[in-house]
Amino acid sequence: MSQTPQPQQIAMVAGEASGDLLASLLIPSLQQQWPGVQLCGIGGPRMNALGFASWWPVSKLAVRGYVEVLKHYREIVGIRRQLKQRLLQDPPQLFIGVDAPDFNLDLAKDLKKQGIPTVQFVCPSVWAWRAERLQKIRDSVDHVLCLFPFEPALLAQHGIAATFVGHPIAHTIADHVDKAPVRAALGLDDNDLVLTLMPGSRQSEIAQLAPVFLQAAALLQQQHPQLQVLLPVAPGLMSAVQAHVHHSGLKNIRLLEGQSHAALGAADLVLVASGTATLEAALFKRPMVIAYKMPWLSWQITNRKRLQAWVGLPNILCQDFVVPELLQDAATPQAFASALQHWLDHPEQVKQMHQAFQALHQSLKQDMSSLARHALEKIIAA
Repeated sequence: MSQTPQPQQIAMVAGEASGDLLASLLIPSLQQQWPGVQLCGIGGPRMNALGFASWWPVSKLAVRGYVEVLKHYREIVGIRRQLKQRLLQDPPQLFIGVDAPDFNLDLAKDLKKQGIPTVQFVCPSVWAWRAERLQKIRDSVDHVLCLFPFEPALLAQHGIAATFVGHPIAHTIADHVDKAPVRAALGLDDNDLVLTLMPGSRQSEIAQLAPVFLQAAALLQQQHPQLQVLLPVAPGLMSAVQAHVHHSGLKNIRLLEGQSHAALGAADLVLVASGTATLEAALFKRPMVIAYKMPWLSWQITNRKRLQAWVGLPNILCQDFVVPELLQDAATPQAFASALQHWLDHPEQVKQMHQAFQALHQSLKQDMSSLARHALEKIIAA
């Protein structure tokens, strides 16, 4: 039986839909280890369903890109200031920032100075871009819970303690997902050609990517008139997506409230915005095209800080262009449609992709709950 002190309060901050999902997979192990612990801070609907007390909704922080952040800067800084004051007045025994490093590292630094143990769950992608963050991570947190196996060694080189806990999503997706039952549940036929569109979980991503994704689907539908299109929609974005769909004139499209895993499980092809959803598509072993597009200035700043040839998580983890990436100026409807058709024309490449992603899946499967809990116990007991 662990002798770790019972924490009364653990504060957490998730900054977007993917962080809400990751935190919701960690919360049950915290509640099991420390019954009665109060979990509070900033979270989303999945966290709230587990009893998490959200003082602000996750949607307030779900902004990406330099230009877009500037538009919401005063509100976001105001939320961080109020949250810091609240946590300093009633200090938690532990603070866990879930992804969202631009928000969480500054907050964690202030809390750490006041003696509150701090943890970052999800290592900022210093291996992909913005290597200058390493100093900030060291100053801000006592420990990093890493999703990918190569990260702890990299952080250790810079004096940052870290634990590889695996990626929890690897456990939520089966090694092989049979399309038939998923399609039956969605009212689709086994013989349908199904394209899943995943243009992102933020307003800014929807504005940039949804129109070109829908145009690409329309082009593919011209070649395959019976093409069925699925588009899972993140909470709060349905009206915006519906407007884009209405203007597109696309046929045979179904909008799903959430249900991203059902949409991936049913898919023959996936067109997906760069982000966590690309890893989910890889774990489903679905042929995909990774896309991203942002305002010109944001792209110029971001692209100059890139450290690797790849942007999509599956390609970064495999260190190869297993699936195509079409970014910024290359992110056109015609290019998307052509890349998607390429998968249909080259089944041998689909098989190679499947093998690569099967190996990736196994590498990410770890006992996350035990590994994370063990690391957190030592931090609280210190």
